[in-house]
Amino acid sequence: MGTYTKLTYQIVFQTKFWEPTLTKSNREKLFTYISGMLMNKKCYVYQVGGIEDHIHIILDIPPVHSISSLVKDIKLACNSFIKSKKLFRYFRGWNEGFGAFSYSPEARENLIDYVLNQEEHHKKETPREEYLRLLKEFKIEFLEKYI
Repeated sequence: MGTYTKLTYQIVFQTKFWEPTLTKSNREKLFTYISGMLMNKKCYVYQVGGIEDHIHIILDIPPVHSISSLVKDIKLACNSFIKSKKLFRYFRGWNEGFGAFSYSPEARENLIDYVLNQEEHHKKETPREEYLRLLKEFKIEFLEKYI
């Protein structure tokens, strides 16, 4: 008998100090890179998106990966990719940590739309407010000083 899972997550992580360094002109290259990297790790990627200071990734993660090690791999690979391609002039790295939120299959389409419309969404809610809302919505305990 095999192992079968369908674990859909939204992963969110920010640039160092929430600095708006991910300029729009090269963001899509980064998102494409992240998608390819994750597909090579046998993840099913639904959507990668974000704005100047943070990234959202909607994906299914196979049971061979832990979320923490996967996010660490993403951040390290992105750092190298950004530097080698000189994508973002003022990029200084990522904040420590990340948010990971699980979703039912029924919520997936709305979640994909949400990530696709990040620029529009953030006209109403700041990225920090969004992150705090997600943490509270999922009843995740956190220390404000680490946000």
